[in-house]
Amino acid sequence: MTNYGTIPTSSSPPINVEYISRAKDVIKEGLGTRRPWKEMFNLHSIKLPSSISDAISRIKTNFSYFQMNYALIVLGIVFLSLLGHPISLIVFIVLMAVWLFLYFLRDEPLVIFNRLISDRVVLIVLAVITLGLLLLTHATSNILISLAVGIVVVLIHAAIRKTDDLFMDEEAAGFLTPSS
Repeated sequence: MTNYGTIPTSSSPPINVEYISRAKDVIKEGLGTRRPWKEMFNLHSIKLPSSISDAISRIKTNFSYFQMNYALIVLGIVFLSLLGHPISLIVFIVLMAVWLFLYFLRDEPLVIFNRLISDRVVLIVLAVITLGLLLLTHATSNILISLAVGIVVVLIHAAIRKTDDLFMDEEAAGFLTPSS
């Protein structure tokens, strides 16, 4: 029996497909911690805090509960601010991909030229490269202003959103209990 005209297949998937599949799983898992937007913007849960300590307590609780939502809001504001700067937008997207693959999605230690590179070194190098490239695009002030706007939006929402209707899972509730 001959095998003419058949395409050979390998038994193990290529590393690139495996890495992309793992990255998708990690991103889905991270987005899985996102809370429903209807719950976040429930108009019945909006009320001004009665005191500064109440506002601080709400901010802490809401931030831990809606953490992924808040991160998406801030990233969305930064993204929108860069729409008028296409080069900066491209640099920002490339840098996000580099951070994802070299820092956030990496399971094994980074090895370059048979040398083990620590997470601290990777973090410092990525931060320096990010800062340098953003300075070169002349959009640094735009990015800093949009980050500030995003943080203010998050703080305002976290302060005015009541927390009595939030259902914390055991893990998050343990994180939020005050220590004696």
